Amino acid sequence: MDKQDKLILLFDYYGDLLSESQKNYFESYYFDNLSLSEIGENYNVSRNAVSKDLKLASEKLNNFEDKLKIISRDDKLRKLASKIEDNNLKEKIMNILDE
Repeated sequence: MDKQDKLILLFDYYGDLLSESQKNYFESYYFDNLSLSEIGENYNVSRNAVSKDLKLASEKLNNFEDKLKIISRDDKLRKLASKIEDNNLKEKIMNILDE
């Protein structure tokens, strides 16, 4: 998994823990494909401020996973669930993980 894909996955899990500006800049940069300058113009801040907030957001997202390990736990549970032969039980577990 490349760095960008990993950050997007981390954002899916932990994005609500970021500040409002960090969420906005992250979504604009990674989902809307805007440049730092474009984001700065949209939010009336400097390109440098956007860059710093994006870097801080990335660090926070990685720190959240390092401490909480929710993605790691979910991956392990998915691997275990895939080995379950009872399809009904397997489906119920996968549904819980997808919530």
